[in-house]
Amino acid sequence: METTDSTVLAILQQRCPRCHQGPLFSHPAISTKFTEMPEHCPVCGQAYEPEPGFYWGAMYISFVFSTGIMLVIGFAVYFLLNDPDTWVYILSVAVASLLFMPFSLRYSRTLMLYLFGGVRYDSARARSGS
Repeated sequence: METTDSTVLAILQQRCPRCHQGPLFSHPAISTKFTEMPEHCPVCGQAYEPEPGFYWGAMYISFVFSTGIMLVIGFAVYFLLNDPDTWVYILSVAVASLLFMPFSLRYSRTLMLYLFGGVRYDSARARSGS
């Protein structure tokens, strides 16, 4: 696995906050098991759930993502389709929300772990893998 010192790249790649190598999720985003996370990083052993119920806070981050998606889709529909009927807005936003749900959930959990998990990047662990 390739290591990056960049926290931004590690977040985008959904990697362990301590070693930036281990994947945060067990399966691809486009699968029925997109929510499954291993208990610990397979590279450095970092616990991915610092305390029980930790990811409840990710709902707030996900809410921000969903609101942004709805606003972007709403404005796009308004300007591209010349203010269509209300059902077009509702259908467009509903479909977009469902399509982006796996990504919204995964990135909200990733940001929650990076921002509030109390774990910082350790370049020594990244090089040694333990």
